Amino acid sequence: MIALSLAEIAAVVGGQTYDIPDPAVQVTGPVVRDSREVEPGSLFVAFVGERVDGHDYAEAVVEAGAVAVLGSRPVGVPAIVVDDVQAALGALARHVVERLGATLVALTGSAGKTSTKDLIAQVLRTKAPTVFTPGSLNNEIGLPLTALSATDETRFLVLEMGARGIGHIRYLTGLTPPRIGLVLNVGSAHIGEFGGREQIAQAKGEMVESLPEDGAAILNADDPLVRAMASRTKARVLLFGESDEADVRAENVRLTENGQPAFSLRTPSGCSDVTMRLYGEHHVSNALAAAAVAHELGMSADEIARALSEAGSLSRWRMEVTERPDGVTIVNDAYNANPESMRAALRALASMGKGRRTWAVLGQMAELGDEALAEHDAVGRLAVRLNVGKLVAVGGREASWLQLGAYNEGSWGEESVHVSDAQAAVDLLRSELRPGDVVLVKASRSVGLERVALALLSDGAEGEVSAR
Repeated sequence: MIALSLAEIAAVVGGQTYDIPDPAVQVTGPVVRDSREVEPGSLFVAFVGERVDGHDYAEAVVEAGAVAVLGSRPVGVPAIVVDDVQAALGALARHVVERLGATLVALTGSAGKTSTKDLIAQVLRTKAPTVFTPGSLNNEIGLPLTALSATDETRFLVLEMGARGIGHIRYLTGLTPPRIGLVLNVGSAHIGEFGGREQIAQAKGEMVESLPEDGAAILNADDPLVRAMASRTKARVLLFGESDEADVRAENVRLTENGQPAFSLRTPSGCSDVTMRLYGEHHVSNALAAAAVAHELGMSADEIARALSEAGSLSRWRMEVTERPDGVTIVNDAYNANPESMRAALRALASMGKGRRTWAVLGQMAELGDEALAEHDAVGRLAVRLNVGKLVAVGGREASWLQLGAYNEGSWGEESVHVSDAQAAVDLLRSELRPGDVVLVKASRSVGLERVALALLSDGAEGEVSAR
């Protein structure tokens, strides 16, 4: 964080100081909520959770080098005490970003947020120091913590914003007002909580409503609900996509024999070829979104294409492709799932597995509400249409719908199987995998299917494992 004294922080958050001998002492290290992340000069934020009370770690974090604790009660060590710790954290983040000279880029969407955020960060950091959201810490706590990790040297601050209801994006943009706002898509993720795609569009569009007149709204030209958001902003609009009307678009899109996308990138400043290290055609749209942001910030088509071609995956369990010594390839995409990302992953599997036997180990897609049966059935049917070798549906009711969809699609039914849990899936695969097979593992985060991928990878740990 930029250096601030405890007295300054207390004034910003409206807090009372306790047990602080010298209010002029500065916070020079990171602001953290996990006691294991404390460094000399840190500010430790104490939240009261269902299982853990951060205040209980106050003495330990100060011994580890924290300058003070930001909490809701005195703790016997230097502390700034407030009524609402989350609100105080947000106020501190707003104060810091207002003092920074950095350009703030924010993005949202139903699918692909984290992958796109990672691409944007990797492209922009070839130009100047860049701070970005780690993993998917995109909520009311993770977002301000990321913003507070920026320093005086930071020139670009890239923030992912999630939403589970109307008003969430508005709140987050109020904490960290962006100059560039990006909306990727409006899909089915969390549709059970929102109530419909129109409500999702309403929520995601709060991003462009937050932008200043001299800002830029970057919108997906291929998604009608996103494109319609142009009427909701005073900022200049830049379109990306494969549409001929997109300002930043992809031409001659294709997949390499390994399933990696390649295309010609066309921007208002020129054209250049891209061959990505990531897997799956869905990354083309993510790359175009990143390219549009980079173009807005003055990068040339050649600079953008070079950075996109060198970018890798920064966040775990998102299309992580690893080949075991025996030739079995594991595609760990188990961090999360929704209908759009599930379809994209299956298409990537089909492309990667040409000439090889493919397995789709799939589980529940959560928070789909009344659409759950139809969406799981459709994914099972798509696996059949893509000629996936075998579907292993893992879990309870939703998994049975996946398997039933595959069975009802045609004669392929005997190649689908429903198992009760991750361990049963591991046991099945261990008995039936053979060299050269490709295995995709994907489900919503709550299912924990990464255990399947990690178990299969550990089986090959005695040899040298190459991550592509």
